[in-house]
Amino acid sequence: MNKRSILFLLILAIITISFAAVFVKWSEAPATIISMYRMYFASILLLPFVIKKRGEFKRISKKSWVLLATSGIFLAAHFALWFGSLKLTTVASSTIILALQPIVALVGGFLVYKERTSYRTLILIGIAIFGVALVGWGDFGTDKAIIIGDILSFLSVIAVVHYLLIGQSVVKKVSHWIYSFCVFFFAGVSLTIYNLLINVELVGYGAREWGIFLLLAIFPTVAHVIFNLLLNYVNTTTISMCVLGEPVGATILAALLLNEQVSGLQIIGGLFALLGVFLFLMQRKYNVT
Repeated sequence: MNKRSILFLLILAIITISFAAVFVKWSEAPATIISMYRMYFASILLLPFVIKKRGEFKRISKKSWVLLATSGIFLAAHFALWFGSLKLTTVASSTIILALQPIVALVGGFLVYKERTSYRTLILIGIAIFGVALVGWGDFGTDKAIIIGDILSFLSVIAVVHYLLIGQSVVKKVSHWIYSFCVFFFAGVSLTIYNLLINVELVGYGAREWGIFLLLAIFPTVAHVIFNLLLNYVNTTTISMCVLGEPVGATILAALLLNEQVSGLQIIGGLFALLGVFLFLMQRKYNVT
């Protein structure tokens, strides 16, 4: 895969993942139910690709199965925590916390894979984070629900970075289709167990809710499949940097579809964030084939 293809896929992933917050806002179902069915539907949608690659299952070692299951649990935690955050606060306020993901990924990449980062990269990450901070600044508050929502969003960042760090290693041993299917399925199972333990109703949701579950499985999940594929060519920090485009895209979509207000400061912040992400992606070196 060449650099142009990698950049195109990264941009496509940013666009598709930006729809997640809006879909969750539309839903009235519990966060863990939304997450669970999103993962199961995503697994089903991947089946045609997985069937073609089914021979790879025989080559997965016991250690890799454990890592796949662990990755799925972290992904389940990410969705449950972040979707829970969106139930308590605005799209901009929740997604702003995601700006911390590249920093957490940098630390994790150094500790796990001994990856080093240049000063230029740190500056570009700083520009993007500054922009995202402006996007969400006006939505921060001292209300208890908002504070809890922000904490849940931050915990979701910790979970998704663990998911990506594991994937950076495991996805090189199997195709991204098999990896995505396994972690999505394990995430769904983990959320099912959690919902049963806390007595959350698994069924009884209306057609509108099922439609939202399916939309989440189609659009934002495309981004996760792309990210899993690109872990063969880029590191966790690069993926996390792309996620900084999500708050901008999500805020724009929230304004258009949820009638959430967008200020001039948020527009300026969005431009800063996108500029930082763009310059970061352009100066990265990719493992092209």
